[in-house]
Amino acid sequence: MKNTTRHNPLHVLLLHWKTALAAVLCAAAFSQPGLAQVAAPSILQIDVANNVLYQEDTSDVSKFATNPNVTADSHSAKNFNRAIGVADIVAVNGQPVTGTLIRSAMNVSLSTATAPGQAIADTVRTALAVFTFEILKSDGTPIGTIVISGLAAGAAPPGVPSSVTGNNFVITGGTGAFLGVRGQMGVAANPPGVASQRVASMTEDPANRRLNGGGTQRWIAQLIPMSAPQIATTPGGPAVTHSSDSSLVTASKPAAAGEILSLFANGLGPVNPGVDPGQPFPSSTLAIVNSPVDVTINGKLAEVLSATGYRGAVDGYQVNFRVPPGTAKGPASIQVSAAWISGPAVSVPVQ
Repeated sequence: MKNTTRHNPLHVLLLHWKTALAAVLCAAAFSQPGLAQVAAPSILQIDVANNVLYQEDTSDVSKFATNPNVTADSHSAKNFNRAIGVADIVAVNGQPVTGTLIRSAMNVSLSTATAPGQAIADTVRTALAVFTFEILKSDGTPIGTIVISGLAAGAAPPGVPSSVTGNNFVITGGTGAFLGVRGQMGVAANPPGVASQRVASMTEDPANRRLNGGGTQRWIAQLIPMSAPQIATTPGGPAVTHSSDSSLVTASKPAAAGEILSLFANGLGPVNPGVDPGQPFPSSTLAIVNSPVDVTINGKLAEVLSATGYRGAVDGYQVNFRVPPGTAKGPASIQVSAAWISGPAVSVPVQ
């Protein structure tokens, strides 16, 4: 039987296109360190619930975490005392997630006026603290961790988002999707009558934290990533293709509302199953992006059908998505984000 596949012009065109695309993705991966200098800050709103601060109010360690009942702090947060806080992470930017916030703090009551039991200082703060936000998808898939440290209470630092009402915390780094992040973080004001935390004795059993209840809080992170997602660019324009035949979306072949497209990008982060840093994605199995991936078209969320590592590419990904019905004709702005970190927009035509 005669093999006609190798003479099929469309097959040859697609083969050349896919080879060129792999080269573009791999070349773009090597440019990622340069992106670290220009990645724009992303704003993450991290909501927590069942927030309890356990104050070390006894020196008898045998009593730690033994009382099943709600137990009040017995000494009203004495200066130089230590505390541990635990809360459930329930949403990021309004998207349901799971996870845990852990806080380690030491009370250091600073005051500009001399007062018994407080430390005289030029600033007003209440504690030195370290927070770890370990964020998971709703199904328990790890996304990454953000670590912050600094001074609790008092005025917020200059330049934070206007919704931040206090605290002075620096983002010192992260893991997973947040590897190498930096920035600053604070808390937003709670509605009147809604407690941000419950203060308990360290004798209270934290196994009953959700049963006994706690406060709710919204943390605002002004997060600067090491690099941001970026849609690759080919000589013919942005690497956005028609899923039906893998041809580029161009002025002569525009996208249509409701159509399934594919975009090719760098910087979407870890995958499952994992791949060692700097190694290509496997050709035998799908490497699924760990983090939530969103695509917006003209600011409207598109339906993301899949987000995977591009086979054989290093830090190159393919995202399949549906153009929202009703998308207006003309130039359309497409933007991709991973773990709520957005990259620059590209423009493609829609008919």
